[in-house]
Amino acid sequence: MITPGQMQDARTTPLASGELTGLLEKLDEAITLLAEAPVFAKPDILPRVFDTAQRVMLQEGGCEAVEQRARGLEQAGVFLGSDWATPQYLVPSLTTHALKSADPNVVVIEAISELRILAVAKGVYLHPLLSEEQAHHYLTQVMALNLWLLFGAPTEAERETQGRLAQVPRHLFHHLAERIGYEHVIDRLIDEIWRILQQRPIQVDTIKQMITQIAVCQANPEIDLGTSGHGADRLVSSLYGPTHACREDPGIDTYRERLSSMDSGALQYEATGFARAMHDTSLVSPYHAVLLRYLLDHGDHLLAEALGLSSTGRDCLLCYRELVHALIRGAVYPTTPQAVYGLALMLERGILYQPPVAPAMWRQLGLRLSDWSETRLNLAYGDSTSPRARLLEGVLCMLGLPLGVGQGNNPTCQSARALSMWAYNDPDYLLQMVTWAARDDEIIMHFEGQPISSMESRGGVAQNMPMDLDPVSLIVVPHLDRIYAEMGRRCIEREGDPHRWVNPEFHGWWSGRGFRINVDVATGQLHELDDFLRHFYASYHPYYNGNQPLIHPQPAGIAVTDSVARFIGWHAITMLRVTLDPGDTMRVYFYNPNNDSGQDWGDGIEVSTAGHGERFGESSLPFEQFASRLYIFHYDPLERGELARITQEELDRVTGYIHRSWGADRLPPQDLQADKGP
Repeated sequence: MITPGQMQDARTTPLASGELTGLLEKLDEAITLLAEAPVFAKPDILPRVFDTAQRVMLQEGGCEAVEQRARGLEQAGVFLGSDWATPQYLVPSLTTHALKSADPNVVVIEAISELRILAVAKGVYLHPLLSEEQAHHYLTQVMALNLWLLFGAPTEAERETQGRLAQVPRHLFHHLAERIGYEHVIDRLIDEIWRILQQRPIQVDTIKQMITQIAVCQANPEIDLGTSGHGADRLVSSLYGPTHACREDPGIDTYRERLSSMDSGALQYEATGFARAMHDTSLVSPYHAVLLRYLLDHGDHLLAEALGLSSTGRDCLLCYRELVHALIRGAVYPTTPQAVYGLALMLERGILYQPPVAPAMWRQLGLRLSDWSETRLNLAYGDSTSPRARLLEGVLCMLGLPLGVGQGNNPTCQSARALSMWAYNDPDYLLQMVTWAARDDEIIMHFEGQPISSMESRGGVAQNMPMDLDPVSLIVVPHLDRIYAEMGRRCIEREGDPHRWVNPEFHGWWSGRGFRINVDVATGQLHELDDFLRHFYASYHPYYNGNQPLIHPQPAGIAVTDSVARFIGWHAITMLRVTLDPGDTMRVYFYNPNNDSGQDWGDGIEVSTAGHGERFGESSLPFEQFASRLYIFHYDPLERGELARITQEELDRVTGYIHRSWGADRLPPQDLQADKGP
């Protein structure tokens, strides 16, 4: 384990405590001036704050001092008008670019922001926009992506561009590690990676970067990780050496030569090893892509083995042999290895047996992309692979992992939910959407019989063009976002919540036309809560709806709360199924597009993603707890359960959860009076 003392040589010589005290006095003066200045004058004072904060953070104990002042700095307006003003939307991967910047102000404001988030994560700063769990999750990812700052000295390039400023990020990360605990940094990162992978996300580039950083640390003889790092070997080997023939990470060309000298037994051994590693972690090594392309000329038995297929997948492969071979040739390259996993899971789902899907996949293989689509894919992913192959990889992953779609750091949960729902329930419709968006730069959907064009509609929910998305979402979401917003605009004059009319038109015919909401749109107060809950139980709880299972995925809206049960915002999810878990607790299993579904919603409500009968990508909660965060649901008005059988005691437990969380300040006047007691 690396101790703080061993890190001392990477730091500048600390000033005497008296001199540091003098710097802190100057920083406090600057913060006071900034806080008292009117908004239009704050930009003139910010350089003084940044310069003093930089000098403080270069000293021993300086980062701790700034962390203690993080709340005051934010309230004074240090982040005002910048991206850092909304910490809940900050992207961990962008910290690397900010901390490497030659602009001292960018480096300092990023460092102050990290220290603010650390204060939130440690429970010192109760932030209105960020929970402790969100803050800890963010810092974990930031540290994983920037381990080089914790263990490495400045490079020549950093010294040339940043000079002494390059020490600020290092002092920052030493402080972060000291506060979290050096001995836990690597282990926490590994646990975090496994927890995320268990949810089987489509986007794994950030996870691969984290694993690469851990591998670099393991390979560096100057870094002593002590007893840390359990579980890392399996992650590192899954990317860089899943099998004996590539154990030492020999390089693509060398591995390809080794394959040419293998007999059928050795090839089968390789195929089995790759499949085991892929299905264990959901990560695919570039070497796996090389093997799969090589096996195209060596029999479908070995192909099925390399994909790790069950009898269902093998039958699908043999039935659609030419299509599968074409998909491998078109999508599977060392630069697009996740296409292998997407293809395997798509075959396992058996969706090619649906009559429209195979022809639609042939169309996708020959699809000519528009200039806009090609440019957008190249901007997001680089030009190491053709845009067509990149999009095809995305299509395979979305069809194989329909619950792995994430919205990124964008307010586009409705669009992400729609893509997931179509991939899950109506794959040929998804493929049609991809074709329209990628080829024609336009999607036309209908709202109550009237066409809506994505090109003619005004802006959507997202203020900026989303870029941190999977290839399919990258192309399709901007169109869906504008159409969704236009549908909402056409309901402005109607009384009630627009989701009543928008959701069935936007998501599909299977969305129930019946609609319930427990919030009065005009006032924001809770409305007919008891009736709402009775209706939800009667529609979806097997004990009260005649044991009728949920047939089609249904859109729903939840009130998201943080770990102390404070209201965060409204969010779109999909209800997938309601059934008893292995412990005989009735649970709602649902899809959450919010990238990471394992969340603490306060008051004892912790969303589970594994261990309670969840399938890959599902979240779940006990029925009562889920109902307590639900504010909108759809139902089939022709199918009604038994409202009378639901006991008031059961409903009171749900109501209690609501009144202690997001509904605390939404109680109608009569309920407020009742809560006060006699």
